[in-house]
Amino acid sequence: MAVEISSKLLAKMTNLATAAYPREACGILVGQGDRIERLIPAPNVHEQPERFFTIDPQTLIDVHRTMRGSESRVVGYFHSHPNGRAAPSAVDRAHATGLGDIWAIATRDRVTFWRDDEETFRALSITVLDV
Repeated sequence: MAVEISSKLLAKMTNLATAAYPREACGILVGQGDRIERLIPAPNVHEQPERFFTIDPQTLIDVHRTMRGSESRVVGYFHSHPNGRAAPSAVDRAHATGLGDIWAIATRDRVTFWRDDEETFRALSITVLDV
């Protein structure tokens, strides 16, 4: 199954990765099913933001509150790898929940998408929507 996302949101992800460099950018993916409709940037509150990310808990709570009564929901998470590959790192794998969330991982020029399955991350294809 392919993740559906607009070219505008893909550009926003690489722009956030570039703007945050040399720190990791992060955010929350909102949508329906495998369609990502919005990216909500969040502060990276990790003590070592150059190497790790932690989404600001208050931002996450606020997004979940905003989604109440909406057809949209939190479908996953975004972060960047400033000096790495656009693929799950060993740290990402160690923090995976196995709940089936979508992870978008960006470098300054590329974004890849992954499903956080019970056993591993699975690469997802994308369908770019120009809407």
